[in-house]
Amino acid sequence: MADFFWVYVWPVVVIAAQSVLLLVALLVIIAFLLYADRKIWAAVQIRRGPNVVGPFGLFQSFADLLKFVLKEVIIPAGANKGVFLLAPLVTCVLALSAWAVVPVSAGWVIADINVGILYVFAISSLGVYGVIMGGWASNSKYPFLSALRSAAQMVSYEVSIGFVMITVLLVAGTLNLSGIVNAQSTGLADYLGIPWASFLNWYFLPLFPMFIIFFISALAETNRPPFDLPEAESELVAGYMVEYSSTPYLMFMLGEYVAIVLMCALITILFLGGWLPPFDVVPFTWVPGVFWFLAKVCMVFFMFAMVKAFVPRYRYDQLMRLGWKVFLPISLFGVAATAGVLMAFDLAP
Repeated sequence: MADFFWVYVWPVVVIAAQSVLLLVALLVIIAFLLYADRKIWAAVQIRRGPNVVGPFGLFQSFADLLKFVLKEVIIPAGANKGVFLLAPLVTCVLALSAWAVVPVSAGWVIADINVGILYVFAISSLGVYGVIMGGWASNSKYPFLSALRSAAQMVSYEVSIGFVMITVLLVAGTLNLSGIVNAQSTGLADYLGIPWASFLNWYFLPLFPMFIIFFISALAETNRPPFDLPEAESELVAGYMVEYSSTPYLMFMLGEYVAIVLMCALITILFLGGWLPPFDVVPFTWVPGVFWFLAKVCMVFFMFAMVKAFVPRYRYDQLMRLGWKVFLPISLFGVAATAGVLMAFDLAP
């Protein structure tokens, strides 16, 4: 009996505890990132933003949570009630489950699987189903039109994201996310004879065009401005969420922001060295890796927020043309060029 407990029960208990700890930390961080998103936008527009609930408005996200939880759930009479309520749950659960393979520091990951990047790509691809279900089940023309837009948009930009990931995998030589980070501990800085400047080893330098394409495609994948066509307030009121209220609406928004932070974490892991310090000297090496990871994620999120503040929204035809006629050929060429350079100079890992 003791052997059964330690072999079968205890690992499940440990994984469950790690998952709960990760989810709680992630939700608290997202609450403050949502606050930061609103404050950054307010600062650009020269206004205060949230500043009433708590010191400097820090508790505004928690007040909004309480408001949504206590409001009545209203389901339209013509809606398909089962699918209508299942859609936000699907969106939220899929977004959260992708974090199971994301390493926040060396050894700090729930499932360090060898195909971690494929798992994340598969889960993020399934996220479109929640949007389609919500738009269709609402039985209204505006949510339905938004769901169609979102399906086309997310599929279009996932193609470019996939090819960009392939270029990183070619250089790193592994599908494991921790392995990709560790592969960035050596590189250009060693060739130049300045190994302490470890930021030169990160893939954003040799793969800079791919870095830009991934960043812009991540905006489109998560429906962030200027690619927020599925939620365009001026055209579709609130898009696929227009018939939602209370907790289901909260779950849609939570799933969206979890996906945004996931994309920030992927950019950090694939191009910015993950938890590695920018300089491999003291005092930088004294700082725990998880703080470097969080700092880089916050920096990328700040870039997301600034794009929202000063880039005008694209028309839908411009959005699709950018994805299929610009990013797809460039990313395809990037894959071929990366493989060619690695083979020509015998740099393949």
